[in-house]
Amino acid sequence: MKLRVEAERWPYRTPFRISRGVEDALDVLVVTLRDERGHLGRGEAAGVDYAGETIDTMRQQLATLEPALEAGMTRSQLQRLLPAGGARNAVDCALWDLEAKTTGVSVWSRSGFDPPRPLVTCLTLGIDTSEAMGRAARAVRGMPMLKVKVNARQHLEAVRSVHGACPDASIVVDPNQAWSVGLLNRLAPELHALGVVLIEQPLPMVSEADLGDYRGPVPLAADESCADVASLAALSRAYRYVNIKLDKTGGLTEALALASAARAAGYEIMVGCMAGTSLAMAPGMVVAQRATIIDLDGPLLHARDRTPGIEYRNGVMQVPPRELWG
Repeated sequence: MKLRVEAERWPYRTPFRISRGVEDALDVLVVTLRDERGHLGRGEAAGVDYAGETIDTMRQQLATLEPALEAGMTRSQLQRLLPAGGARNAVDCALWDLEAKTTGVSVWSRSGFDPPRPLVTCLTLGIDTSEAMGRAARAVRGMPMLKVKVNARQHLEAVRSVHGACPDASIVVDPNQAWSVGLLNRLAPELHALGVVLIEQPLPMVSEADLGDYRGPVPLAADESCADVASLAALSRAYRYVNIKLDKTGGLTEALALASAARAAGYEIMVGCMAGTSLAMAPGMVVAQRATIIDLDGPLLHARDRTPGIEYRNGVMQVPPRELWG
């Protein structure tokens, strides 16, 4: 196999702000694998920024794979050659795609999800003033589920504004590790009354033990604290959900394994993303066939998407076209 790696930049519709900062665009790497018969397989990764991954670090990891790829590396071999993260994700998804192209058997069939079903996804609203977030919510009235980014200062009023604009929408709140357990316990009852059905990763990973003091009515999801199967054992039992993202797991192969292990351990499944294009959402949709809550709205956040891409109809993701992936 031959490896091609390309960096791409995808501007957001509006600057995207979370508790860690604000971005105008998302940088991704696209891996293309070509076999000796000319079949192509593709995968996309943005990397795990809070773990220190960048376009350059992912490029460096990918460069080490070329000899193995030329020798016909398999997905199982890949798991041993690279750690979990964006670089492995891009190659793993490209290998899944290549297998589908060479055999004529779709990824959905190989994964046991044929026929695949359309999925309801969250739409994410980045941090802004409460008034601006209310206006943004009104502009997407009718979406069944909204995800509201918050921080240590902007939280309850933002959710109240979003709920007022879209009273029928279920709401997921994501502090991205910005809260303390005291703030979490104070806000949770009021958030529950405002239609919040899940709070993602409220506390920093280093404060995981404090979740033993959580007494609120809203279930919690582990995001940054849950990367792959190996990370499950250390999770606080205060979590009811784990948020599976392919950039964290290092690809669809480990994501499917994590979904199975998490279910066996009693967790519900959420599937998220790093705000990529439809090329990154398509493999996410495979593992999301097993999920209760889905956050694969990346293309909706960008000024444009790939062609062909995934069609979104009022928050419902349609099955990806075969020309895109899988």
